[in-house]
Amino acid sequence: MNSPIMIACAHGTSSPQGAAEVNALRDAIAALRPGLDVREAYVDVQQPDLVDVVAGLPEGEAAVVVPLLLSVGYHVKVDIARAVKSRPGSLAAAPLGPDPRLAALLDQRLREAGVTDRDAVVLAAAGSSNPNAAVSVEELASQLSALRSNRIVPAYGASAKPSVPDAVAMLREEADGGAGAGESAGAVDLGGRVVIASYLLAPGYFHDQLAKAGADLVTEPLLPSPVLAEIALERYDAAVAKAREDAATAK
Repeated sequence: MNSPIMIACAHGTSSPQGAAEVNALRDAIAALRPGLDVREAYVDVQQPDLVDVVAGLPEGEAAVVVPLLLSVGYHVKVDIARAVKSRPGSLAAAPLGPDPRLAALLDQRLREAGVTDRDAVVLAAAGSSNPNAAVSVEELASQLSALRSNRIVPAYGASAKPSVPDAVAMLREEADGGAGAGESAGAVDLGGRVVIASYLLAPGYFHDQLAKAGADLVTEPLLPSPVLAEIALERYDAAVAKAREDAATAK
């Protein structure tokens, strides 16, 4: 039995570097699984559009859309769900996050940037109007907190609160208020900085906005890293296994 086609579906970006990083991720996925048909698709900004890719699949071929996205949100729940529903034999995998390996990768990016335990960290995600996205980011924040002793506050680039600039400002206020607060719970060490941990896949519009949020430092996005390709294949395999289990149960 042939493996289903993988449609590795990203958000899309106008950043040439960001687009190159995502294309390299697809190449890494294909390199880890020789023979797997890995196809390109986007839900916004870039072409080919996911709907067109699904519509153009060979007749009778199964396909799995793997969201190259970090949380469940509008694009997963609406755009991707609608696309797979439009064609029998197509299904959607889970997004890449949350995952403890992504928390470990964020920890690595913070260490690469020289972030110390005295610094406060804003975990900056793109944001979504879907409340499940915030739940995913909060879960990731908990996973990161298990690796680091920093004060960690999730925040969002759009559609959810707090915004990244508001979270940075809040941590600044905590630091200023800490002068007379002694060792009050949650107070930022006055010797530390406010750092933004970029919980974004690649360079692009949202990552560019982080530089304007007033933090002392912004870490690099998650890509490039081999971890993302490994997680994407695991999401694909899990979706294929569930579909086969469901088919066996229905017989």
